Amino acid sequence: MQEPTLLLLTALADAPRHGYALIQEIAAISAGRVTMRTGTLYGALERLLGQGLIRVESEEIVDGRARRSYALTDSGRQALAAEADRLRAVATEAQRRLSIRPRPRPQNRGAFAS
Repeated sequence: MQEPTLLLLTALADAPRHGYALIQEIAAISAGRVTMRTGTLYGALERLLGQGLIRVESEEIVDGRARRSYALTDSGRQALAAEADRLRAVATEAQRRLSIRPRPRPQNRGAFAS
């Protein structure tokens, strides 16, 4: 799963949100590391709608413009949970390997060393 997808699904995991709120939530989740642009966001939302991972929760008119709120579907929740499990397993293995200290290698003294 690509990071933008992971961040979007994570942002929708606890509550439905509209586009601007998603952009803010993604910035918060990533500690400001990821700033999703509007075009990227709505392209990703359309893709996730097509995949059945999210749904339109509500539509309203705000200041003369349509505002959609999006929510996770059961499939989206399952996909996010599976990705969280996968990432957790990789992180656990990375931590395990980092805790293993390499053994010092014997110095090669050669046959004629004195």
